[in-house]
Amino acid sequence: MTTTPPRRRRRAPTRIERAAGKAAALQRPRVILALLLLLALSSVMLLDGYLRAEVGGDERVRDGASSSEVPEKILDGGPILTFRGGRATTISVPAKTIALTFDDGPNPTWTPQVLEILRRYDVPGTFFLVGSMVSRYPGIVRTMVEEGNEVGIHTFTHVDLSYQSDARVDREMQQTQLALAGAAGITTTLFRAPYSSETDAIDNYSWPVYQRLGRDGYTSVFVDTDSDDWKKPGVSKIVRWATPKNGKGAAVLFHDAGGERSQTIEALPRYIEKMKAKGYTFTTVSGVMEQDGASAGSAGAGAGGAPDSGSPGGGSADRRQAAHRTATGTLLYEGRALVLAVAVAEWAVPALSVGLVIVGVAVMSRFGMMLVLARRHHRQRNRRRFGWGPVVTRPVSVIVPAYNEKECIANTLASLARSTHPIEVIVVDDGSTDGTSRIAREAADALGMTNVRVIRQENAGKPAALNNGVRSARYDIVVMMDGDTVFEADTVRQLVQPFADPGVGAVAGNAKVGNRGTLIGAWQHIEYVMGFNLDRRMYDLLRCMPTIPGAIGAFRREAVLQVGGMSEDTLAEDTDITIAMHRAGWRVVYQEHARAWTEAPGSLRQLWSQRYRWSYGTMQALWKHRKSLTDKGPSGRFGRVGMPLVVVFQIVTPVFAPLIDVFTVYSMVFVDFRAALYAWLAVLGIQLVCAAYAFRLDKEKYRYLLMMPLQQLAYRQMMYLVLIHSCVTALTGGRLRWQKLKRTGEVGTPAGADS
Repeated sequence: MTTTPPRRRRRAPTRIERAAGKAAALQRPRVILALLLLLALSSVMLLDGYLRAEVGGDERVRDGASSSEVPEKILDGGPILTFRGGRATTISVPAKTIALTFDDGPNPTWTPQVLEILRRYDVPGTFFLVGSMVSRYPGIVRTMVEEGNEVGIHTFTHVDLSYQSDARVDREMQQTQLALAGAAGITTTLFRAPYSSETDAIDNYSWPVYQRLGRDGYTSVFVDTDSDDWKKPGVSKIVRWATPKNGKGAAVLFHDAGGERSQTIEALPRYIEKMKAKGYTFTTVSGVMEQDGASAGSAGAGAGGAPDSGSPGGGSADRRQAAHRTATGTLLYEGRALVLAVAVAEWAVPALSVGLVIVGVAVMSRFGMMLVLARRHHRQRNRRRFGWGPVVTRPVSVIVPAYNEKECIANTLASLARSTHPIEVIVVDDGSTDGTSRIAREAADALGMTNVRVIRQENAGKPAALNNGVRSARYDIVVMMDGDTVFEADTVRQLVQPFADPGVGAVAGNAKVGNRGTLIGAWQHIEYVMGFNLDRRMYDLLRCMPTIPGAIGAFRREAVLQVGGMSEDTLAEDTDITIAMHRAGWRVVYQEHARAWTEAPGSLRQLWSQRYRWSYGTMQALWKHRKSLTDKGPSGRFGRVGMPLVVVFQIVTPVFAPLIDVFTVYSMVFVDFRAALYAWLAVLGIQLVCAAYAFRLDKEKYRYLLMMPLQQLAYRQMMYLVLIHSCVTALTGGRLRWQKLKRTGEVGTPAGADS
């Protein structure tokens, strides 16, 4: 008889594994959202630059080229060039007729004034519009069309098309059509090239462009008479130069944009009155074509459906123009989307520019304040007569929370064994599965440490482990450190001296990166020395220290119990309890001579995970203690001094900082490379000065500062993205759990850490 062996049951995932999996699943879309947000802002800036011809702008203008390949009948023909039946044909304006045309608009200042004059004199105009301006001022174009005026294309960015590729020519036309569709619900078959004049100026380079556009159904419009109003020669000359001779008809050119147009506005009524007095009538370009007897539909066969009919002459507001086509379907919606995107860019970019100026001033002010206060702090704490009070010699309890720290825990205990201050060591094993507690006991036995206690608990998180240690501590001062950190022999003694002052409730130590031999480690080393420790000196003098680092901090046991212990409400339990100490009336200080060497994340993924937790936890802690803004006493001091500083300099300005870099790159590529480069180097120089001073105060080697330019280009961007990611998580109501980083144990001793 055979028996079937029992089927092994699949092990159910632990609570930590389930939480980690859920957190990872939630993080991915938020990372993508953060990246998309930055991409969207960059795109808005590029769109704004394109609209202003800063991106893709081409100021080349061809002059003096040969016209040997252009047919003579075209060079000597009228101002309207069509390609009926595939053959080039020109149309002249009939005698005693004026086709009043305007270039370079719309402009929010001058175009409405031109429209008001045309409305007053019941005269139609044909406006050749720049697509980028149409998308920026759609309301003006809508009014223009509704009042019966005619519109044509003047390219999207006002470039000389004879220099451009076929793809660029198509793009200039299509984008302007999109803008017209979004602004007024129409497209047009009329085109006037920038920098064009009479037909005799067509050359061998521009002729193929007109032929190509003609095959696409466009009618190219030139001029007979140019007012040259852009030269601002005076009102009388503008009127005289715009007047055709001997009663001839003419397509007359004025400008409603492109510069200061007050002379045009003054000359236009005089010109209209003069020409009417001479017996002239005014019409549109389509009106000229209809008077020539041509079919209105042939003017735009390749650009849309059948043309609208209607009288081209006269000035009634309900007249319809044959060159216009009604935009429908996808074209209409894409056009509206373009206009909407431009509206966002028009609002966002100036607002961002002002915001970035404010951020820049704030950041520079912070650097200045840090330097001044850090110097004052260093001189105050290092003068010969400075002291906290009677030397603290009584024993203290060192609490080491540990979760799967088999690589590091022995090194941590070895460093504590060399302590020059009497201590007891409490290792709280938070449900480790790698034998951490066993390794800790063996290490303590091997080191002959009889002052080590190892406490095991079910996995409940770091705050619970620390609270367990505080409850188990025998002494009234507790030192908290991470399980991957090593202390110098004198660290504990230095760390506890401020407790000679009875008002001090907690002390922040000087955390240093031990594994600084890698590029990522060197970048974090610069950040720790410059950012964290200069900040702590400043916050110490202002009495609003926001965070005691988890790697090295000391507390009065009674103060910890008074504020309810380490809270599990946030992911930044160190920031949470530090703020709670302030609110309870305790003073929190920084002890620069108490150094701890910690193992920083060794990969970009682990670094992202750690900083994401820090950033998000800080936001949680600030929100939790938001009532301190209206409190009185020490709590109110932190709320009205410390909290604004943390919000402005650790959340708001870093969120906008990537845009400074985007603006810098944008300026280098599209505006003024040299000026942008000098500005970036100036900011880098200021940061180097601050960093060098911070390294001097900490007696660090300056060679690591060689990594700083690269840090600004790569590492800093990642930190900003992490912060944006955290903001997105906070705004979307996400929750995270404490995440364990992978350790290598390479930070063995303080001496080795400084290699």
